[in-house]
Amino acid sequence: MKIEILKNNLKNGLEVVEKIAKKNLTLPALSNVLLSCESNFLRLDTTNLETSISWWVLAKIEEQGKIAIPATFFSSLVNLLKEEKIQLRSQDKNLILETKNQTTQIQGIDPEEFPIIPKIEKEEIVKISNKKLLEILSQIIEIPSISQIRPEISGIYFSFKKDLLKVVGTDSFRLAEKTIILKGEIKKEVSFILPQDAVRELINILSQEDGHTIIYFSPNQILFENIDEETSHSRVQVLSRLIEGEYPKYQEIIAKKYKTQIIIKKDDFRNQLKQAGLFGGKISEVKLVIKPKSDQLKIYSESPEVGKNESYLPIKIKGEPIEVSFNYRFLISGLQNIKSSEVIFELNGEDGPGVLKPVGDESYIYVSMPIKLS
Repeated sequence: MKIEILKNNLKNGLEVVEKIAKKNLTLPALSNVLLSCESNFLRLDTTNLETSISWWVLAKIEEQGKIAIPATFFSSLVNLLKEEKIQLRSQDKNLILETKNQTTQIQGIDPEEFPIIPKIEKEEIVKISNKKLLEILSQIIEIPSISQIRPEISGIYFSFKKDLLKVVGTDSFRLAEKTIILKGEIKKEVSFILPQDAVRELINILSQEDGHTIIYFSPNQILFENIDEETSHSRVQVLSRLIEGEYPKYQEIIAKKYKTQIIIKKDDFRNQLKQAGLFGGKISEVKLVIKPKSDQLKIYSESPEVGKNESYLPIKIKGEPIEVSFNYRFLISGLQNIKSSEVIFELNGEDGPGVLKPVGDESYIYVSMPIKLS
């Protein structure tokens, strides 16, 4: 391999792929990035066996070839270079990096030891703007939690039906669902569970790339591909295995009706919850008291070690009086993902789930289970 490439292009590519290349004592090859030449492009590949990231950029290719070298080390070195142009060439299992003022040799491994990146039959589901996909995933990513007993709730659920995409996350105590209308009906209705770490990598990439992402599906894997609009060639691909299992029938816990509904200013509600949380004790409990005649929400918390706190906020109320306790952290998490200045909070007794919704936007629903009163 022998190529010439702009430093900033190489730097940008390494920043995209190197995050999943971590030290692995059992499989040391996983800490490497595979550099290979494809026609007029340099391709970078990294994998942790669950997720693989591939990145392409135009380069001056003098000799085809490939080599695998430590990803984090190589990224750190490139970041420190001052020159705009870099020459790279392979020599045995080493990479020789040359600029106008320096020559560096990096010890690599046999590229044949690098894990094979799986290929899937490209069955396109949908094409969606990076901006829209980033917005969806950012509202769901923090909800799931790792579970060995129920691995299906460790990931994020995607459901494509007709002209709708629903993305869902839950940790069994809370749940978030984001719905968007697609441009035209999809070619095939599918659903799958994507690992949370793969979604984090996808969010990182989407925040840096313009344009659109094409999603391809296979029974065991999913591929997200960003196309370079100037070259019509792949720019970034994220390939991930899917989590096996059936996602919980979450629709059953989203109440179709409510006993009590309030509308409240989001920022005021969030700030008062944070204050009450200081007195929430070990289980982060805050008590909400709603009396329709008062047009106020009472937020109360008490801890034997710290003291107690009581505050009131003006609200619009429909329905029955209620006294219910929640984990304040869960409510704040939902409020942070709502963009509107006011929120709807629907309640169903002291044991039923609470549902947060943006005012004027039916696309996002956040559900939190209450703390049962003793």
